[in-house]
Amino acid sequence: MQITLKKYILPLAHTFTISRESRDEQDTLIVGLTLNGKTGYGEATSNPYYKITIEGMMAEIEAVRDQIEAYDFDTPENFYEHLESLNLHKFTLCALDLAANDLYGKLKDKPLYQIWDTTTDQYPITNYTIGIDTIEKMVAKLQEKPWPLYKIKLGTNEDVDIIRELRKHTDSVFRIDANTAWTAEETIKNAPLLKELGVEFLEQPLKADDWEGMALVKKKSVLPVIADESCIVETDVEACGPYFHGINIKLTKCGGLTPARRMIKKGRELGLQLMVGCMTESTVGISAIAQLLPQLDYVDMDGAMLLREDIATGVTILNDGKVIFPELPGSGIQLL
Repeated sequence: MQITLKKYILPLAHTFTISRESRDEQDTLIVGLTLNGKTGYGEATSNPYYKITIEGMMAEIEAVRDQIEAYDFDTPENFYEHLESLNLHKFTLCALDLAANDLYGKLKDKPLYQIWDTTTDQYPITNYTIGIDTIEKMVAKLQEKPWPLYKIKLGTNEDVDIIRELRKHTDSVFRIDANTAWTAEETIKNAPLLKELGVEFLEQPLKADDWEGMALVKKKSVLPVIADESCIVETDVEACGPYFHGINIKLTKCGGLTPARRMIKKGRELGLQLMVGCMTESTVGISAIAQLLPQLDYVDMDGAMLLREDIATGVTILNDGKVIFPELPGSGIQLL
């Protein structure tokens, strides 16, 4: 098996702002794994919140390149065990695991969702994300991209006013992501106002380790609350169970499709609502997420839609949120 590594700088269509940062571009690592004439592709983005750089991930892989390339590849699950023994960071694991799953599907000549015994007869549509900006610019972004379902990033001193103004311009469903910027008291106070304005749920309103606050929020909030920063790896699923109504699984944070599928299984056992989110990946990462769609209640896979230029083909998201799955097997990815 041969490894290829390439860094890309993805230009964003608009400056993207959340409660803790703004950016105009997104660095990403694309990993290729080639075996028997087939190449699978995986992706992981840089992330300052988790102190992840592309150069750091590439250095990790280069340090164990020989052990990876010498591995006798059979299944993604067995390969993942091998990768874990090499003590790689979860983001690095994700890029390799996504590539391994794409390769496996291509070797088997089947899309991953079929290998996993699911169908695309029914699946949730993705939201489209509106980052924090002036109210006028947030309205303009919303009008530029008519969509049935929006995720609105909040964490300002005028959060409810923002939603009131946005509501004047669309009947679409809203989801709110405060990215840990609120207190328990703010969340409980804002929830009924936001519910009246057509908000479906709140994503990670409190700091990731504020379990006491989340216990109060879950008890008193009139809106469901979904964990994001509180749910990073597999062991977090059970920890989040008593404090949240659902979890948002990020492939880069948990280490890829292989652990994400286990998190989905555990979440179902605990009666949690299940969502998978993205990290402004290209179509490489988004196409991997799409393979999980039949297993999910919600999905945030608009990353490639936020880019000014993409680097790959794979799944196509239509203007009503529906997905066209590619004929190519695996995750259906081809680099441009």
